[in-house]
Amino acid sequence: MSRAPYAADPAKTRGREFDQPGHGVRGPRSAFQRDRDRIIHSIAFRRLAGKTQVFVAPDGDHYRVRLTHSLEVAQIGRVVARDLGLDEDLTEALCLSHDLGHPPFGHPGEDALNDSLASRGGFDHNEHALRTVMRLDSPYCDCPGLNLTWETLEGLAKHNGPVNQPGWALTELDAAFPLELRQWPSLEAQVAALADDIAYDNHDIDDGLRAGFLDLEQLLELDFIANLWRDVESRFPNARRDEQLRELVRTQIGVMVNDLLQTTRANLQGINSIEEVRGAGCAIAAFSPEMAQRERTLKAFMYANLYHHDAQIRTAQAARGVIAKLYAAYDQDSSLMNPGWTTSLPEEQPGRSRHIVDFIAGMTDHYAINQYQRIFGEIPEGLSNV
Repeated sequence: MSRAPYAADPAKTRGREFDQPGHGVRGPRSAFQRDRDRIIHSIAFRRLAGKTQVFVAPDGDHYRVRLTHSLEVAQIGRVVARDLGLDEDLTEALCLSHDLGHPPFGHPGEDALNDSLASRGGFDHNEHALRTVMRLDSPYCDCPGLNLTWETLEGLAKHNGPVNQPGWALTELDAAFPLELRQWPSLEAQVAALADDIAYDNHDIDDGLRAGFLDLEQLLELDFIANLWRDVESRFPNARRDEQLRELVRTQIGVMVNDLLQTTRANLQGINSIEEVRGAGCAIAAFSPEMAQRERTLKAFMYANLYHHDAQIRTAQAARGVIAKLYAAYDQDSSLMNPGWTTSLPEEQPGRSRHIVDFIAGMTDHYAINQYQRIFGEIPEGLSNV
């Protein structure tokens, strides 16, 4: 499909924060393709293989982690972008990088780091994703960070919409390379955000069923899920139950994708440029009101029955304890960090505390557990419930 007039155009990129005159074009790649490739080859992306999605440090090999989740988001995002005539490479880059700022143990780890920096500006995983690609993950000799294009950085900063009250991390980065935070982002960024919702709403159901934290009877209390289940049973009456459940998840993804496409096409009537997308004053990529309500209902169900399951809460408390103790240990004795991090530790606050949090946020689940064992001489308990 040809590029739509409202799509981001790599030939018209606003450029990168730093000039890299020695970096010629290597192969027939657009600026957004190069961004995607820089993300895929980054250390931060590889670390997603060891970071919690729903279940902390799971023993089973079939549960999703941040890496597999990001790949699934990218698959959905590409499908939607292609159908709407958007730039698939920018969409994919945003989908692959949207979780790069997550610390070990997911949201419990984030809560612990936010507590540790409570008097130093706090911690937010979305802003830390920008900090990671713009400052921390630095493979080049001539500039910090991955030096991604303005459009990719804008999409990461605003993938949940305009930012009216940025935290300290985003404020610093925006001052260095202004990202027009109060405007809506590109359609590629809007699609990436909804692809994330579609992926984790449905794939977390799959993992929750696999772990035994959810059961079918609970799900069928939701009318729209019950309707899809009856359709699956009628189409595949002789299939095994586990096959039917996976078909239910696939069907729900398809329904949500089709609704997103239909609603977004309708919203695009009269939109003829990316400038009109940014100046629309609202999201153009969207679910229908009915689907948006279903999605909110499904999220509420997942929080009540999976994310806030008693076993999950106990694991979250254990994870927060590990991160809090690691921060306290490094704060008391910075030599416990890796040598490179110790030698570059700022002397003054808030830089010192933020530097320690940068070190912890980059850890995988298992690395954090190993660091805890090395420092405290014991393996932390309660960090895996599946």
